[in-house]
Amino acid sequence: MRLNFDIDAKNTDKNSSSAPKEKVEWVPLHSHPILSAGDVGATYSTTSHTLRNLLTWDGASRLYFWDYNKQCLHRISLRLGEPEPTSVLAASPSKVLQPDVKLDFEVNEISLNRNGSALLLAGSNGLCIMYLYGRTSEKDITSMCRTVSVGSQIYFSNNSVIRTLKVAWHPYSDTHLGILSSDSVFRLYDLSSNLGEPEQEYYLQPVELGKIPNAASFCAVGFSFGGDHLWDRFSVFILFSDGSIYILCPVVPFGSVYLWKSILEMYNDAHTFGLKSANPIAVSNSALAISWLEGTFPDLTNQAAKNSPSLRAHPYALFDASLSLQGPLRKVCHIEEEKEIQGPQCEGRAVNFLYNTISKDSILIIAWSGGQLQIDALADEIQPLWNTNSPPRLRFDSNSNHANGLAMICEAISSDFPIVKFDNPLDDPIIWLGHPPPLLRLAIVDLALPKNSENGYLISMFVDPLMPEKIYTIHDGGIDSIVLHFLPFTSQTSGKNEPMTTPSVHPVLSTCQGEKVFSSSPLCGYAALSDSFGYSWIVGITSSGNCTVLEMKTWNLLLAPLHADTVIKEEILERVMPDIISKELLCGPKVVLLPQSSPHMRSIYADSIEGRSTLHQYFKLFHENYVEYAHKVYFELKHHGPHLKKIIDDQQARLREAQKKLLKIQEKQPKLDDRIGHAVQTHSLLEQRLQNLRNLPGAHKKPLSRAERDFKLELDRFRGVELDALHSSIEALNARLKKFTQFSQRNVPNQQRQISLRKNYAQDAQILHLKSSLERLSLTNSENSEKIKLIEAALRSKVNQ
Repeated sequence: MRLNFDIDAKNTDKNSSSAPKEKVEWVPLHSHPILSAGDVGATYSTTSHTLRNLLTWDGASRLYFWDYNKQCLHRISLRLGEPEPTSVLAASPSKVLQPDVKLDFEVNEISLNRNGSALLLAGSNGLCIMYLYGRTSEKDITSMCRTVSVGSQIYFSNNSVIRTLKVAWHPYSDTHLGILSSDSVFRLYDLSSNLGEPEQEYYLQPVELGKIPNAASFCAVGFSFGGDHLWDRFSVFILFSDGSIYILCPVVPFGSVYLWKSILEMYNDAHTFGLKSANPIAVSNSALAISWLEGTFPDLTNQAAKNSPSLRAHPYALFDASLSLQGPLRKVCHIEEEKEIQGPQCEGRAVNFLYNTISKDSILIIAWSGGQLQIDALADEIQPLWNTNSPPRLRFDSNSNHANGLAMICEAISSDFPIVKFDNPLDDPIIWLGHPPPLLRLAIVDLALPKNSENGYLISMFVDPLMPEKIYTIHDGGIDSIVLHFLPFTSQTSGKNEPMTTPSVHPVLSTCQGEKVFSSSPLCGYAALSDSFGYSWIVGITSSGNCTVLEMKTWNLLLAPLHADTVIKEEILERVMPDIISKELLCGPKVVLLPQSSPHMRSIYADSIEGRSTLHQYFKLFHENYVEYAHKVYFELKHHGPHLKKIIDDQQARLREAQKKLLKIQEKQPKLDDRIGHAVQTHSLLEQRLQNLRNLPGAHKKPLSRAERDFKLELDRFRGVELDALHSSIEALNARLKKFTQFSQRNVPNQQRQISLRKNYAQDAQILHLKSSLERLSLTNSENSEKIKLIEAALRSKVNQ
């Protein structure tokens, strides 16, 4: 992108040196004068229910904010973790970047490309690219940046009704932009070559002809590029409004760069598991994949190119095959769940989609308008798939004779493929057989949003830059974070035999006032920041000019919540807590057995030798039992005295708290009695109203049966989802019809002119041919007449002789 700037470096340096320089002041980010202004987005149009994000971060030290009122971009320099590890400082004043053209649309979202040289300005009525390195004005520190429009003839012309649904930068290119539109066409633009004409076009047909279950099945919603994992990096995941997910693979921007080791791994995998397979379908599919890899990366098998760590993709496409639309992806299920695998388990319609790579797992998250998140993981690898019955259309450069564009129709594959089950796995391998990868359902998360939105909620999602297991969701109620504690393939490769645990949901920022939810989200910008020391922050900006910076704790979020049994807890307490007084002491001293004496024995005096011996024996028995017992009792009481005192103090404190609670209850008792009485009166009034309603003439109608209730739910779903899909499909068909009629009208006079020219050319050729024939006939006649004259002269001479 930097090569496209038509700006002289000398003039830039000269202008930048002559521009006045203000003293930079470092202030906390939440109190920055640009972000905390009172009119950040107060005048923004709220007629369209859409989520806005006018804030983006370059991943290093720069934060970009689009000022709607001034129609300019602010570049704010950051210091993360200064002066304290948890603080964020911002430079004031900020650098102002001004577009060199006036924008005639409202900007809803901004995003940076991979190297931070270009910024996407996306809105419902326009799409522009702003190059962030421009000329500095001589009057102030404002920089004028080159701004160009993308796809204006297709999406934003006067006669076009096609809407852009999702716009995103390609993760492996700095100049390629992916756009999904309402006519179910995915286009890939190369900003370095042509801004008005797409480099690649994929016309999506998700449903087979004659098999249309509902209108929502062919109404696209969003897409996401794949991550850094085998064929995922060449995949595009497309979501439709009924929640079905389809895959386009392979889709590669022309000129994008990839690691040589990654491409070689896919190449060897196709040779090992595809060409050597006993199944002819697997051999055919892997042969097409190998041919595509060798054509797209011609240096892959070159021995001299192995020293290079990366490979560049060349323009290439199979001449006799187009990409197949793989899907819809089905989830792995148990045998008893086979009948319910296609039924949606969330409310409303699908509104957003997110792809996330976490170690060995590919996570797919669908956001529904009812406030639920459907989290799945790919249970198998993605393989490319082509349809050999539909050749693509290629566009070549007249100067270099190389392909610079392609277009193809991507039809859905047959849905008659086996379903993977836990209880009955497939005996035959399904590698390279053209089956889409199944989904492993991880969880369905309910965000518990209030049920007072007619059209449902729009939910946006992004991944934490520091911890990929953490996903943030933005909606009308605020910001929530979801942490995934279980990843199937990552846990399996790490050797941990952990049970499947549900994700944990943590509220980050709430914009609700009790049960009231705004009609549109008050957030106009949000971003996640992180530094190299493991600290992360969430930045949120509201339309009223409030900036919030929240520090996020990440060190203990991956610890799964403990679920201990109450019986085990009691056993642990009994084992850990020592006895206050031992049971042996509570039983008292041992019974002393006196030596038996004969009744006939004479009396013994104490001062005699026998008496002294007997007394000594008695004293010895008493000392061994009572004195030692007294010492044990003294030791136990002295040792457990502080513990007993602590227990008594705790019990007294609990007693005082219980007395306070009793006093509060006694104080609230009259109010509770009044509320109970009011509830009784309300109940009696409701019973009276119910009795009056029962007496109405239409109150004795029979309730709806189960079939009628199901039909009513079907009608409600058709009204909420199907009508929107039908309207968008009708608009797309009208747009295509208008384009076709305009094109045909333009071509009719040209064709007539060509036909008339061809007719004139034919008549002229015939006339010339007739003229030449007449000239030849005249020459022949003249020659014949001369010959006849010669013959007549010869005959006359003979007669005269």
